[in-house]
Amino acid sequence: MGSHPSIVFTFAIGFSLLLFTFQCHTEAYELDNSRFDHNVSKMVSQQVNLSVYYEALNPTCASFIVKNLARIFDNGLNTILNLRLVPWGNAYLNKSNNAVVCQNGSDECKLNTLQACTINVLRDVNKHFALIYCFEFLAIEGRYKDWRSCFSSLGLPPKPVLDCFNSLNGTKLEQKYAIETAQLNPPHTFVPWVVVNNQPIGIDYKNFTIYACKAYRGTLVPMACH
Repeated sequence: MGSHPSIVFTFAIGFSLLLFTFQCHTEAYELDNSRFDHNVSKMVSQQVNLSVYYEALNPTCASFIVKNLARIFDNGLNTILNLRLVPWGNAYLNKSNNAVVCQNGSDECKLNTLQACTINVLRDVNKHFALIYCFEFLAIEGRYKDWRSCFSSLGLPPKPVLDCFNSLNGTKLEQKYAIETAQLNPPHTFVPWVVVNNQPIGIDYKNFTIYACKAYRGTLVPMACH
């Protein structure tokens, strides 16, 4: 598959617009902070939990993140979601030598940890999703080893994420995700494994929007739910 830098560039622009829009809304509410705080707290309490258990170099996972999940930032669904990405998937610990074994090789283990660090360091979902989107787009293209280019494409500093990746922090984060994935009930049987408010939606994962909209109990309904 040939390279399409315009897609990454387009998403980078969209990411910048997301931040700009958020900044504008914040400034508009500065005159009434109490109302702003109340509305934000109310929206957060009504958010639907959407958890995606995946692995970095699985083609189906990459396609879902790039072609399906990314749409929530265009159709407004992100406003009602608490999106959690869990990069572990079908990895497991080899008990004989305590080494992590990933379904798609050692490169996937590295990218899983890199994405765990991305989520941990870049707490803003707009930022960490933008970076993970770029990683997964490169995976689809077969260019996942160019992952460093994603930082410059999005104007994000690599050092905080790489400091985590090159330390024990990344390993600890993956251990946490391993435990969480192992405790799924019912257990996941494939990836991506999508869970809406603690309820897995199985093979219908591409239609997660329908389940999220049904689970939403708020009044500020995004266009995606109409």
